[in-house]
Amino acid sequence: MARHRFQNLKAVPRSVWTLGFVSLFMDTSSEMIHSLLPVFLVGTLGASVATLGLIEGVAEASASITKVFSGWISDRLGKRKLLAVLGYSLSALTKPIFPLALTPFDVLGARFADRVGKGVRGAPRDALVADITSPAIRGLAYGVRQGIDTVGAFLGPLVAMGLMLVLANNIRTVFAWAIVPALIAVALLVFGVKEPRRTETHRTRPAPIRWSEVRAMGAPFWSVVIVGMVFTLARFSEAFLVLRAQSVGLAVALVPIVLVVMNVVYSVVAPPAGSLSDRIDRRLVLLGGLGALGLADLVLARSESVSGVLIGVALWGLHMGLTQGIFAALVADAAPERLRGTAFGVFNLASGVTLLGASILAGELWTVLGAGATFYAGAAFALLAAGGLIAVIHRKSDP
Repeated sequence: MARHRFQNLKAVPRSVWTLGFVSLFMDTSSEMIHSLLPVFLVGTLGASVATLGLIEGVAEASASITKVFSGWISDRLGKRKLLAVLGYSLSALTKPIFPLALTPFDVLGARFADRVGKGVRGAPRDALVADITSPAIRGLAYGVRQGIDTVGAFLGPLVAMGLMLVLANNIRTVFAWAIVPALIAVALLVFGVKEPRRTETHRTRPAPIRWSEVRAMGAPFWSVVIVGMVFTLARFSEAFLVLRAQSVGLAVALVPIVLVVMNVVYSVVAPPAGSLSDRIDRRLVLLGGLGALGLADLVLARSESVSGVLIGVALWGLHMGLTQGIFAALVADAAPERLRGTAFGVFNLASGVTLLGASILAGELWTVLGAGATFYAGAAFALLAAGGLIAVIHRKSDP
């Protein structure tokens, strides 16, 4: 069994591994900032929790909206890497803005531009993974890329925490150091990733993509979109995890440990979850992730200690590992090859707009009713999403 798994890992194309390391370095950069940004906004710049929810929601929604256009363009041009390079470069260029920010609106502008960069690169990159990977190991390939990516997501907070201790809690200087891994990510993408050559049948300019084709992608694709939207209502911005830990007494210098715990679990779980989804119905793995999310929300709602909150955060990481790569594989499975980039864009648009609403709602609930109400609402939406997913699985199993 172990030898079989190793052979499967060897079958994952080198460019998929390289894309994982590109994401690792950019995530290291982004999480050095993101792990401290809620504290910086609320504690240093004087923003309210509701304002934080608005900023995070707008930022993530902008990324998802942009993915529609970048995915469509990548399908139209038949090229993915160029857009990925542009997106990673834009995100790298936003990093110097954070240490110079003087108001919450400066942060909003920087987060908006950074997430637009994420949107430009996201759908083409995800479609590129499918382009260069055999369908037989598609779930594993997405799991590998997501797992390496997530190493950066916990390495970034670790680096931030170390720098906070060395620099006497100077958040702005920590933000400045985040520029370095962002530049490494761009260089690695430019020189280390090769896009597959187009086949003879695709050498001519692709025909224009019509909205009627997108609408006609079929029930399997749109069911993934709908489940993803309801699911997103339960997983608002991770910024609220950071604030929850601080609300029960976690010191400012140690706040990044929240994202470290979440992303360690995420990175360990994602590859085997992706591999498992290649052997069984992917939606069963997704259902397990929804169960983990609902439990995480309940633990976070009720915990009054740092250790309790960190258990909830670990469960949140478990649900990420069981779902994020699986959603990507489900979209790739359901979408026609010609519309693959567009399909990723549409899925992320729907999820991102939902995340905007979820983050705004989470911020308002926190402000008016307290932290517990935010996470209880998340648990309720997780239960709703699980019910919808069970109905979809049951309908497919009926003769």
